[in-house]
Amino acid sequence: MVFRSLPLLSAAVGAPLLSAAVAAFFLKGAAAETSPQSASAIDESRLVTLAGNTRPEAVPANDRGMLPDRTPLVHLQLLLRRPPAKETAFDAAIEALHDRNSPLFHKWLAAHELGRRFGPAGQDVNTIEGWLTTHGFQIEGLLPSKMVIAFSGTAADVREMFHTPIHALRVNGESHFANMRDPQIPAALARLVEGVVSLHDFTPHASHTPKTGYTYGVHNCWPLTNGVAGACYALVPADLATIYNFNAAFSAGMTGAGQTVVAIENTDVYNSDDWNTFRSTFGLSGYSTGSFAQIHPKGSLACDDPGVVSSSEQDAILDAEWASAAAPGATIVNASCKSTTTFGGLIALENLLGGSNLPASISISYAQCEAFNGATANATYNEVYREAVAEGVAVFVSAGDDASASCDVARTAATHGIGVSGMASSAYDVAVGGTDFGDAYANTLGSYWKSSNSSLYGSAKSYIPEIPWSDSCASVLMARWYSGSKLTYGRDGYCNNGAYHTNFLTTIGGSGGPSGCAKGAPRIYGVVSGSCKGWRKPPWQSGFVGIRDDGVRDLPDVSLFAGNGIWSHFYIFCDSDGALCSGVPSNWGKAGGTSFSTPILAGVQALINQKTGERWGNPNVTYYALAAVEYGATGNAKCNASKGRKVDSGCVFYDVTEGDNNVDCAGTYDCFLPSGTYGVLSSKDSKYKPAYRTTTGWDFPTGIGSINVANLLEAWPTGSR
Repeated sequence: MVFRSLPLLSAAVGAPLLSAAVAAFFLKGAAAETSPQSASAIDESRLVTLAGNTRPEAVPANDRGMLPDRTPLVHLQLLLRRPPAKETAFDAAIEALHDRNSPLFHKWLAAHELGRRFGPAGQDVNTIEGWLTTHGFQIEGLLPSKMVIAFSGTAADVREMFHTPIHALRVNGESHFANMRDPQIPAALARLVEGVVSLHDFTPHASHTPKTGYTYGVHNCWPLTNGVAGACYALVPADLATIYNFNAAFSAGMTGAGQTVVAIENTDVYNSDDWNTFRSTFGLSGYSTGSFAQIHPKGSLACDDPGVVSSSEQDAILDAEWASAAAPGATIVNASCKSTTTFGGLIALENLLGGSNLPASISISYAQCEAFNGATANATYNEVYREAVAEGVAVFVSAGDDASASCDVARTAATHGIGVSGMASSAYDVAVGGTDFGDAYANTLGSYWKSSNSSLYGSAKSYIPEIPWSDSCASVLMARWYSGSKLTYGRDGYCNNGAYHTNFLTTIGGSGGPSGCAKGAPRIYGVVSGSCKGWRKPPWQSGFVGIRDDGVRDLPDVSLFAGNGIWSHFYIFCDSDGALCSGVPSNWGKAGGTSFSTPILAGVQALINQKTGERWGNPNVTYYALAAVEYGATGNAKCNASKGRKVDSGCVFYDVTEGDNNVDCAGTYDCFLPSGTYGVLSSKDSKYKPAYRTTTGWDFPTGIGSINVANLLEAWPTGSR
């Protein structure tokens, strides 16, 4: 079945229309300035603690002493609070902007309007800036939304004002600094200040995972057949276009021409010529409107050139290359700032949204679990994404490469229990998950791949069955393949099988799970505990089979292939740092991860914007409405991803229903460990409730599922013009 249009899509299933009072407030131009919330006097002896804002690494074992008093701390950020009435109005405005039944539908706001209509009172902002300068800080800038003040000072200034010392730390052989306890502010300012975004230099991690070099086999590819590795079938742009049906969109002229996709980074690419090499090698350079640029966005906040950062520069170039594979006619921009006490990518995003030249979509391929990120940082990303969708900008964020254990990055076993990335758990971004291909598991590789490559190195024949991406022994599919049993846990389970388990003791996989510690403070660092709470469930995340009635935001939303070779498939990318793109592409960089699926989906949004002639803000409003039609209350067997090439040609989404993204664990948090050394992550410690299985419709491993691009463009509703 083909979905040609949905003319009555609303912002959310069951969401109320904008009230007349709020509509009047929003429509009348500059809203009346609310009364200041600030107290007449600030009593520095009466303090409140900003809980949930201490890094788990700030412990005595890592402590190397207090930083010298004169140590500069630059580009600090203070997140402010809106008056309650304006907070309510802003929520209603965002809903109305996405509601086809509202007169405000797609009447996107400019950055300065956000501050004028929904920002704190000017007198309150002046009060806070005066308080900062009184304590020796220098004001660097104020975002147009009036929600973030940037400032600089010294370690002594921070200790005196926020009542927390800044210490040097040594963590895993690296030098860092961080506050040793939660900051405090005067109680009189609690109504005005959400918190300090960051008092440390730990940054989010990139979400790409190199292709694993395994112990066995002549080709270094799994799965094994009689002890010999199978053939490798790597993804190149031609394969992507075949598998997810980009070709029909490209043939219709939907290439992203006239659109801009921005990859948010904290690094420059090593060599911008790598983008051109990738394009020319894989036949993309014929799309003459496509281009690549690097910028360090200027705006209200200071943005320093980060140069090339070794830990993330590969992520930056593959983001640019694969965004271009999805939207070969679009302008691809690397927007980066240097990380200091604030993640450089956040500064770049804030400045970008403060300008007038807004992109079609934004890709963020970094992750940090909610419980590590901290309550204020989580709130800041949520706020900035809210501002983005109010301006009509779509935000795509990697759900992560750590399965359902986002606080255990590439570990041998999960020890912190179930967790998700605080950079993706906002309701105002599309959290992008990761799948793998199921052809190797089903012994059907030959059915889906040609025996030789085309001139553009493509060999995929059609859509390929998909399963969740999981490299762990806790995956039931992995256990069945190698041991003949679906048992993963216990003394006799696959994760405790010494013959093979050491290759698959890992937390690597496509991330998904419920928001659990976006707010509040964990009692146990890195574990959803204490006063932790997740973001509330958005109203559009409802209405069809599989959606959980758990009251919180669940991840991911949509997924695409992200495997790193565990089932014989991975991505190719060009990065000349280390000669990773010399010779034929088989010698290039090889990896997987949601750092690939995220910019690809951002590129798809550029195609949508080109086709409809306008921006769409939060695409989840439409994604979930379309999925509700396709899946309904019971699911749609015709769109089951396991059908592979036999899936119905009219499906917009491919429903991944086989497998899980479970990982092995050790410890006492969300770990079912009845016997043996390693257990498996479970939503119950005392019972096998794997975190998580696929189901019909929406599920934690893959969200709605993956997409047929041409059908998605055909089904996407017409715009407001």
